[in-house]
Amino acid sequence: MADIGDSKIRVAVIGGSGYTGGEVIRLLLEHPGVELAFLSAERNAGATIGSVHPWIRNHPKAGGLKFRPLSELADTDGVDIAFGCLPTGALPERLPLIAAHAKRVLNLGGDFRLRDVGDIGTHYPKTSAHPPLEDFAYFVPELSRTVPESRFISLPGCMAVTSIYALYPLFAESLVEEHVIVDAKTGSTGGGRGSDEPPAERTGNFRVHKLYGHRHAPEIHQAIAEYTGATLDLQFSTHSLDVARGIMVTAYTRLRPEVSALDVKRAYAKAYVGKPFVRVRPAPKAPQDFPMLKAVVGSNVAEVAIAVRDGQCIAVAALDNLIKGAAGQAIQAMNLLCGFDETAGLPTTAVSP
Repeated sequence: MADIGDSKIRVAVIGGSGYTGGEVIRLLLEHPGVELAFLSAERNAGATIGSVHPWIRNHPKAGGLKFRPLSELADTDGVDIAFGCLPTGALPERLPLIAAHAKRVLNLGGDFRLRDVGDIGTHYPKTSAHPPLEDFAYFVPELSRTVPESRFISLPGCMAVTSIYALYPLFAESLVEEHVIVDAKTGSTGGGRGSDEPPAERTGNFRVHKLYGHRHAPEIHQAIAEYTGATLDLQFSTHSLDVARGIMVTAYTRLRPEVSALDVKRAYAKAYVGKPFVRVRPAPKAPQDFPMLKAVVGSNVAEVAIAVRDGQCIAVAALDNLIKGAAGQAIQAMNLLCGFDETAGLPTTAVSP
């Protein structure tokens, strides 16, 4: 493990004015091994990060940091890591410029997560028009057996990874039948800072987001197949919550014959033992014992729990979509890539009420 001393890695945040980019900057300001060497935001070029993200403006290191146009990355001495925080569809045509001046690229956007050409064409058409020169490794820090050596790495989508945490132990140990129903609910930041939904229509409401065809569905198929070898018959529906941040997933499955509740409990304990940011709730009884948003929002922790009865298993998972589902997860990956402690610079407690 690398010692975090005076030597720091140089980092760029590409697309820093969105919610995800802002969270990457906010967390990296507290990271002991990082120098924020370049921050890009086209429409906010020249603005201070504190004027774009007022919640950062009082940090002692924030005053001198300004956003720059991406083209000026070529004028720097290059960076060790570039965090791609651009809206989905924006990275592909900009990747050659970024790759020319960054040793490694961590992609937080949807582009380059999927491998099936048909799925890419359906869900990420701009990726099809600008395929990468090198493949992107798909990396879930808790499930990948090794840290990728690839220059280009994609992190999972927020609702996809919440579902993956809920389902992985069941399929890794072949405990359930193929058919799975996943009901996912997400806060408003899941739509990005450019969402056109009026606040008055979101406030006090709980509505359908997408009952069929969400682009995270093929990603869940792909990840479960890659990490467990299993094939899913997945029914994936998403809903919008009246909260700023947070995701809760409820996954309904049927156990294979002869599988017991103890088998399921052991599978979750085995899957996440020693994983600092996935916490299994071992024996929930009261409603507040199960995963919930107020236990995870503000942290890089995903909570997972299961309930088994009459041959059925319901798995529940919750996380902060902007941290464990995006910025924190990417910094966790950076820590592993750079040999830092996996937990460096990442919060483990929630912010509430």
